[in-house]
Amino acid sequence: MEEIILEAALRKEIGSQEVKHLRQKGFIPGIVYSAGKKSVPVKIERAKLLRFLHTHRAEGVVINLVVKDDVKHKNYNVMVKEMQHDPIKEEIIHVDFNEISLTKVIKAAVPVVTKGEAPGVKQEGGSLDHILWEIEVECLPAAIPKEIVVDISNLKIGDSITIKDIVLPEGIKVLHEPNATVVSVSAPIKVEEAVAPAEAAAPQEPEVIREKKQVPEAGAEGKEKKEEKK
Repeated sequence: MEEIILEAALRKEIGSQEVKHLRQKGFIPGIVYSAGKKSVPVKIERAKLLRFLHTHRAEGVVINLVVKDDVKHKNYNVMVKEMQHDPIKEEIIHVDFNEISLTKVIKAAVPVVTKGEAPGVKQEGGSLDHILWEIEVECLPAAIPKEIVVDISNLKIGDSITIKDIVLPEGIKVLHEPNATVVSVSAPIKVEEAVAPAEAAAPQEPEVIREKKQVPEAGAEGKEKKEEKK
């Protein structure tokens, strides 16, 4: 396991006002929590922490935290428990560490990285669905993998890789269901052409029924006059 070192200093500034001044001086406050022990307040130079995060992951890695106090220093094997951010500036304002034992099994989330190109994507036009971006494992701190590489170079449309398909070194226990899907290739989505709605039929004018005027039969009028003379 690669040794990851982060330097810090014992923090004597306690209280919201002093911590605020500490941040203004370019430091980020933090605390080291230890089971059954008193927590240790620390401070880290902002520039050093940002360089550290640029090179390493914040979570799931064992850190050798070197805490200096005047002329002496003490080493803590820790993992990042939580990083607090300013809700507006989104800057890191506090870091919590958990001290761990290198001889005790712990849980950690390991990132999943894909390798290769899936034929189902490149040749068949499908899409790669990355379901699990992290896999939770349980092992000794020194055995935590930096990443879990998944080879997708044989995946066609409809194929998938599940937890049970991944082979990890001995001593690492995966905490997911064996049938949980890590990555899969799905068929391309068919986009149906929008059919323009039929033009609204022009409203038909209502049929006007005209009453037919009865035309008297020829000779009928003269016949009536003759009957009147009688």
